[in-house]
Amino acid sequence: MDAPPPDGGPRPPLRLLPTGGAAHVSQPTPFGVGRPSGAGRDDITDVMQRVAHGDKQAFSTLYDALAPLVFGIVLKVVRDRAQSEEVTQEVMIELWRQAARYRPEAGSVTAWAATIAHRRAVDRVRSAQAASDREHAQAAREHTTAFDEVTEQVEARLESEQVRRCLRGLTELQRQAVTLAYYQGLTYREVAESLRTPLPTIKTRMRDGLIRLRDCMGVTT
Repeated sequence: MDAPPPDGGPRPPLRLLPTGGAAHVSQPTPFGVGRPSGAGRDDITDVMQRVAHGDKQAFSTLYDALAPLVFGIVLKVVRDRAQSEEVTQEVMIELWRQAARYRPEAGSVTAWAATIAHRRAVDRVRSAQAASDREHAQAAREHTTAFDEVTEQVEARLESEQVRRCLRGLTELQRQAVTLAYYQGLTYREVAESLRTPLPTIKTRMRDGLIRLRDCMGVTT
């Protein structure tokens, strides 16, 4: 948003939109007041072309004409006045930065500005929704994690001695494999590499070891 205008000069300051008393904000200030009918579109196109060359006064004129329209479009989508004002400023800055890309044959300046305004408004709503979803998901994870940690601590105190006793009943390879997999989180392949034992052998020993542990601890399936 801080990129220089097309001529390399400083970007002109933007005026903040009023926060109150703007009941009718969906219509731009008309161009060519007092001129023959049909001159408005030509005027705003000329203004946009001057903006593309870094004309600050032209941008001020463009801002006065389009900011109310942009704000009205954004407000209908975002539904929040403060955020709508922010998005409007972003849209006007984008119009300043992208003015050189405007092509009259593709449509009117007003339609182009309206398209950018709607896209920016939708992006803001989606961004806000994504942030809200992340917050809810994080809160749910924290709640679940806290509950699971308490449960695991209780179960660990009750079963730790039994687990140690049952592990002593396994062969050395079985005990090492099970310990690496379930207490250190290693995969079968990582266990095999750590113990320098073929992967099929590790899988067999772990399967047999887990069956013995299950029977020793009285676990039913």
